[in-house]
Amino acid sequence: MTRQISAGPVKIGGGAPVSIQSMTNTDTRDAAATLAQIEALAQAGCQIVRCAVPDHEAARALGEICEKSPLPVVADIHFDYRLALESIAAGVSKVRINPGNIGGDDRVHAVVQAARSKGIPIRIGVNSGSVEREILARYGGPTPDALVASALYHARLLEKFDFYDICLSMKSSSVPDTMRAYLLAHEQTDYPLHLGVTEAGTEYMGTIKSAAGIGGLLALDVGDTIRVSLTDDPVREIFAAQAILKAVGRNDDGIDVVACPTCGRTRIDLIGIAKEVERRVAGLHGKKLKVAVMGCAVNGPGEAREADLGIAGGDGVGLLFRKGEILRRVPQDQLVDELMQEIQFELER
Repeated sequence: MTRQISAGPVKIGGGAPVSIQSMTNTDTRDAAATLAQIEALAQAGCQIVRCAVPDHEAARALGEICEKSPLPVVADIHFDYRLALESIAAGVSKVRINPGNIGGDDRVHAVVQAARSKGIPIRIGVNSGSVEREILARYGGPTPDALVASALYHARLLEKFDFYDICLSMKSSSVPDTMRAYLLAHEQTDYPLHLGVTEAGTEYMGTIKSAAGIGGLLALDVGDTIRVSLTDDPVREIFAAQAILKAVGRNDDGIDVVACPTCGRTRIDLIGIAKEVERRVAGLHGKKLKVAVMGCAVNGPGEAREADLGIAGGDGVGLLFRKGEILRRVPQDQLVDELMQEIQFELER
């Protein structure tokens, strides 16, 4: 088990539930726009949000952002240690910085002292484009071993000053390289791991890559917090992350919709019904439920007997069932409404 750190009230590692992160793409200097996006992320289910801090004006804006944000805020810093100090003073809950890129020991020590005084952790974020030249030369490129070596090098710079509230990430745009890097880190350190596939792409391909990489690692019990990186509205990252957590059984809250792929026996608009059920359960929380949408009334209840609730289509009439046991027959045009009533009943029990 990894050691545990905290980003505000959110625990990371040490057996805590896997948390979902995202990053704003607004201009951080525009506090109002950034807060509006953070609110949208929070409403979607995001638990930790990161903001870019490219200059001192952005660092100053973090004061208002941190004060009003419904989520713990992480400052994303590159190279300038003064921006880290200003961000910590502004009230961020975590800092993302690579200590080897900010100068000598005195600068690293200053950031460590500031973080320690506020009780906040530091995430070391390595990707295939940030590995040090000597490490690249040693390993022949940004290999998984090189990514881990770089991350542990930066961690040692913090450990030199007795600072261990550290989270590591080692992201590549290659799914296999990303997975190998995190598996190596899992073997070599007990620091909590922030999972992600960098430069994953648009919503379609980026979600597939993230599901393969992040989901594959979580299925092997590797990883403590995740960020799905999409070239899209950051809110889409949250929906994708939630789906990944559901797929690997790491989300104890929410509704998991399963559906058969249709075949020649199907006599209903199964594709449309399944999409409608997914849409209507998207915002429901409070209990973990598995809901099945099946196309065949003959085999549906039996094939989906492990589902808490389900519907199966027939010829003009469908079935509503619980744990494989038929509750009642329902006209096809009322299947979704009847299912939603049963789901609501289960959530309120």
